[in-house]
Amino acid sequence: MKFPPNLFAGQRFAVVGLGKNGLPVAHRLLAMGAAVTVWDDNPTARAAAVGLEVRMPDFAGLDALVLSPGIPHVLPKPHPIAQAARDAGVPILSDVELLYRAVRAAGSAARFAGVTGTNGKSTTTALLAHMLEVAGRPVAAGGNLGTASLALPLLGDDGVYVIEMSSYMLERITSLRFSEACMLNLSPDHLDRHGDMAGYARAKRAIFDRQLAGDLAVVGVEDALSRQMAAALRAGPAQVLTVSGSGAADVWAEGSVLRDAAGVIADLAQAQALPGSHNAQNAAAASAMAAHLGLSRAEIVQGLMSYPGLPHRQEMVGSIQGVRFVNDSKATNADSTARALECYDRMILIAGGMAKEGGIESLAQYFPRLALVLLIGRDAPAFAATLAAHGVSHRIVGTLDVATEQAWAAARAGLAPVVLLSPACASWDQFTGFDQRGDHFRDQVRAIAQREGGR
Repeated sequence: MKFPPNLFAGQRFAVVGLGKNGLPVAHRLLAMGAAVTVWDDNPTARAAAVGLEVRMPDFAGLDALVLSPGIPHVLPKPHPIAQAARDAGVPILSDVELLYRAVRAAGSAARFAGVTGTNGKSTTTALLAHMLEVAGRPVAAGGNLGTASLALPLLGDDGVYVIEMSSYMLERITSLRFSEACMLNLSPDHLDRHGDMAGYARAKRAIFDRQLAGDLAVVGVEDALSRQMAAALRAGPAQVLTVSGSGAADVWAEGSVLRDAAGVIADLAQAQALPGSHNAQNAAAASAMAAHLGLSRAEIVQGLMSYPGLPHRQEMVGSIQGVRFVNDSKATNADSTARALECYDRMILIAGGMAKEGGIESLAQYFPRLALVLLIGRDAPAFAATLAAHGVSHRIVGTLDVATEQAWAAARAGLAPVVLLSPACASWDQFTGFDQRGDHFRDQVRAIAQREGGR
């Protein structure tokens, strides 16, 4: 199935920010019959907009500004184009809003399942999509996960769109309704964009807006703000199910065993791509949503057991002379790194970059597991001070290249059987993103394996 070429005929859109999201969105809008202008402050990005009208937006008669998620429209300071759109009364939308409108305008009743949370949303999104695919259901996954929402194909009435929703995207939806919506957890992140934790929580809660009776709201209950959100949502209209990887909930894990009120769902010890209690919570959330979407218990278990995992999320990228190398580059904050640290008894950790508020003090309970910490990036000195205060062996080594080589040397000498890249930091000081950082680590490990003998 394809979207009709006249779906947005007569409508005008400006797309600002021409990265991996904006460029495909602009081309899809054009293919749907819209009049589209595009802009990016970077001349190189503008040069890549082949076949598109590149110019600053004219807001007269504009139906919407589609703004790249990373470009602020309120805090910490609105981009000048975003401010001009607000002054002109032009809506600022996420492309997932336009996908929803396009699907409905095309006559499809396909369902939308949305996943958000500070950590775990990519895994939960991918896991749910995998469950549906294995069960033979038409499914398309994207959003913050990778593929721009509006670049996804048109699905029929029996299809499901599984969309990873960032807080940035959630601020820019107006009619989108998720029949299955999930908010996994809340910890400090993106506070510059939302002002404070209350503002961040409000943005995340928007995933449940416009839900109806018969819809499903899934909420993790392992932090206080999420528990408050679950309690408030119980007023309806949607059914609320709570999930946890380590405590009481409607769907929960006891050790590695995933359960609900009907009994055992699966033993996650057999699901190799879902280690740790954090992944147990992800599995609980995906299972709850899958059941609401009509999958049988057997289909859910099949999806859990066959899930291959995602790159950069505790990805085992090599084993050299008995030393395991784990790429957890997606861990861009301390809470995410904590979820990796709990999975290993003794390790050499590579961390650092551009730290989030609070640094790594919250990881202190895991410090006894760290044989050595090798620090890279801008905020390595701040991390070093925290580690020194707790008596943790560490070195500031500057770059990932040096850290990986030194980690191998220490592991080969018997210091620990695991080398874990889990930076607890954003990567923009040295890389274009967490994915480039993880790819670089993987490449280095492969080079060491070729040199030393390993896989």
